[in-house]
Amino acid sequence: MESQTKHKQQQGKLFIVATPIGNLKDITFRAVETLKNVDVIAAEDTRTSRKLLDFYGIDSKMMPCHDHNESKAGKQIMALLDEGKDVALISDAGTPLINDPGYHVVHMLRENGFDVVTIPGACSPIAALAASGLPTDVFTYLGFLPRKGKARNQFLTKIQQAKHTQVFLESPKRVLKTLEALQTLPHMGERPCCVGRELTKMYEEFIDGTLNEVVSHFSEHEGRGEMVVMIGAGQIKEVDDQMILAALEKTRAEGFSSSASAKQVALALDVSRSRVYALLHPSEASEH
Repeated sequence: MESQTKHKQQQGKLFIVATPIGNLKDITFRAVETLKNVDVIAAEDTRTSRKLLDFYGIDSKMMPCHDHNESKAGKQIMALLDEGKDVALISDAGTPLINDPGYHVVHMLRENGFDVVTIPGACSPIAALAASGLPTDVFTYLGFLPRKGKARNQFLTKIQQAKHTQVFLESPKRVLKTLEALQTLPHMGERPCCVGRELTKMYEEFIDGTLNEVVSHFSEHEGRGEMVVMIGAGQIKEVDDQMILAALEKTRAEGFSSSASAKQVALALDVSRSRVYALLHPSEASEH
């Protein structure tokens, strides 16, 4: 037991270090100090990170750790820690592991009893949410949405049905298409929406309003820079029978079967399927 404790004390530590998402001055004193003192910095892209390190006069040795070599890099990092050396993990921008490499490394080290220390800092979803004006007490971060297929449709439906703020990343090439896809879903057009782009940079901008208004903006202005999209929850309101009947009429006109219409309307309006069925087949309901 004593030898195991001694061995652990001689091990190095992995530091998860958040770096700026745009403005190079958005880094903590502790982060700079850590990057200067570690033996090795594992970077998502050593060329990109070199600009930041040169800015702060950091000359620690570097090694690559990205999506395509993470398993190999994890083993190399574990060997360095076993030698008593400290390693810092950084991504191109923001907090490692949040839509950036690092999960497999941290998981491997935790499973093998190594110490992992977090040095918090910039994170684009959190930075955007804080300035969005949307509720922040409860929110869901979705990362990048799937680009197509069933998985994408499922994510869009989850956003529609959510009872709290939804946050996700999107590229400028796809942002309008994604917002338009959300806009076509029932009761989504008037939902509050905010898009933050070029965060902390010279051309930082927030576009907010209803989803309809934000779609109109991007229909007229080309999107530029990585974007954080935030959709607020819909207003809670009483759903009366006329609203259900109108929704049923619309889905039936679109060619849905009675069963499919009832299912879709129940999900869209957040009411029980039995209530929708009762309005769809009133004669059957009265018999019971």
